[in-house]
Amino acid sequence: MGIPKPLVQTNQAFVVLSVLSGLLIHHSLLLIPLAIGVYTLVTKTNPIIKISRPFLSKKPDQYIQEDKDQQLFNQWIATICVGAALGFFSIDLNVLGYLFGGMVIVAAGVALMGYCIGCTIRYRYMMWKHRRTSTSS
Repeated sequence: MGIPKPLVQTNQAFVVLSVLSGLLIHHSLLLIPLAIGVYTLVTKTNPIIKISRPFLSKKPDQYIQEDKDQQLFNQWIATICVGAALGFFSIDLNVLGYLFGGMVIVAAGVALMGYCIGCTIRYRYMMWKHRRTSTSS
């Protein structure tokens, strides 16, 4: 079962805004997208998507569906990068903190415009894995 695209976009917008707030206002605000990311990865349920679901104007199955496994893969990448940014800020490696936070903002922002960087990474990884297993057989 997929996730309606508007809900995925709502989550992407949340990621952009919350990480941007963490970079521009106070680095401790990065704890919010980090906590939501960890919760999502542990429970396989995204609270932003769950909270947003009642606001859909049509039935969920009437929207373009996004792959749940792909969204979890993207969440892994974002959560690791936000965690790294927070870690770097905590040890005063601010340039690296801004770099990792910026990568999350760029990836989620580009996804809002229609191109999924995480999808490309996952596809290339899956193809590499396939080639590796098919040539060793």
